[in-house]
Amino acid sequence: MSAAAPQGQAPGQWQDGDRGSLRAALAGLTTRGRSFLAAGVAAAGCAYVLGQADLLRVGLLLAVLPLVCVLVLHRTRHRVAASRRLAPRRVETGTEARVHLRMDNVSRLPTGLLMLQDHVPYMLGPRPRFVLDRVEAGGRREVSYRVRSDLRGRFPLGPLQLRLTDPFGMCELTRSFSAHDTLTVIPRTEALPPVRLGGESAGYGEGQQRALALAGDDDIIPRAYRHGDDLRRVHWRSSARYGELMVRREEQPQRARCTVLLDTRDLAYEGGGPDSAFEWAVSGAASVLTHMLERGYAVRLLTDTGSTVPGEGAEGFAGAGQESGEAAGLMLDTLAVVDHSEGAGLSRAYDVLRGGHEGLLVAFVGDLDEEQAALVARMRHRGGAAVAFVLDSGTWLTGGAVTGAVEDRLRRLREAGWQAFAVQPGARLADLWQHAGGAAAQAPGADTYGGWS
Repeated sequence: MSAAAPQGQAPGQWQDGDRGSLRAALAGLTTRGRSFLAAGVAAAGCAYVLGQADLLRVGLLLAVLPLVCVLVLHRTRHRVAASRRLAPRRVETGTEARVHLRMDNVSRLPTGLLMLQDHVPYMLGPRPRFVLDRVEAGGRREVSYRVRSDLRGRFPLGPLQLRLTDPFGMCELTRSFSAHDTLTVIPRTEALPPVRLGGESAGYGEGQQRALALAGDDDIIPRAYRHGDDLRRVHWRSSARYGELMVRREEQPQRARCTVLLDTRDLAYEGGGPDSAFEWAVSGAASVLTHMLERGYAVRLLTDTGSTVPGEGAEGFAGAGQESGEAAGLMLDTLAVVDHSEGAGLSRAYDVLRGGHEGLLVAFVGDLDEEQAALVARMRHRGGAAVAFVLDSGTWLTGGAVTGAVEDRLRRLREAGWQAFAVQPGARLADLWQHAGGAAAQAPGADTYGGWS
């Protein structure tokens, strides 16, 4: 729960540049307050001219009442604390999140009518407004509202505005707290079925997955004792079994890897909106990343710009040295704000992939000309499984059949060993993923890659 007050200041203190003066409070006089003040001044002036003491007392009362209300609000405005809480802070597109607001009256005086207004981007819905009745000294009021977005991104919430009024309606103050919160809307993910993907790779495969499942990351492999070994590493059970001293040798087994390539080139996609080809590709990349992390793969996200996420650990892969949940959150946060790039080709991504064996490669690409299709074909390493989902802009804009040029690109990728699929509007990634597994199982002479993926 984050206090909606400037950092380093007392909770509830306003974001106000003229603290210590009454100028802002006087500017908050309502029409009623100004009328009372004007009537009081006029009555006092007439009483002075006419010599009427009773009228003077009435005038002073009328003039002093709004000024007293101003003083009371000025004294109590620093004693209202506010806080905001998001539940949850990260949601998928089309999913609602709830924002909880809490107001605490930390002064010794009750407040008047409170009117709250929180600033939210228009993509999240209408601006929420609340009216709170009088809050007793030390009292608390809680309200909440829901936000929802069909567009991914990071959306700021706040500042929270609070309008204070006195019981007589003479003065009204509107101030803003300084703290903001951020709601992250990530791409919608789709549950993928467990399938077997074809290919050959030493060190990967079903046996590797079984080793991961049984041994874990810190596999204990005993070996014969050597002079100088720490006696605390003696593995007594293995020593009794082999009849000689055996010590623990901790090794890190090789983990199955998966690289998800996302083509973000602006010229590769046409159209926009939640149902566009680019948004389908982003959502598909998020689904594959989540799916592979859940199955123990070391995963990384690669874009056409050559940047990798999370970019730490062994060659930028995540999931081995850090928690899968953290890695998934980091990559999903990146996909929440990913946008089109200015690049014209996929050469930077190719430079990253040609450095070594990358394991399973899943690519989401847009329009491909002959040069880029040849480059993508060379991205697949010998013996490594590769699946490509090609999103042709013409097909997505017209809703028609796949053109002959796209079929030629797919044929070229398949000849290079890719499992290549043309994605049409409304297609489900789960069906294409299942199809990829079925095509791999029917491929002659193809071994299973990565076990159950």
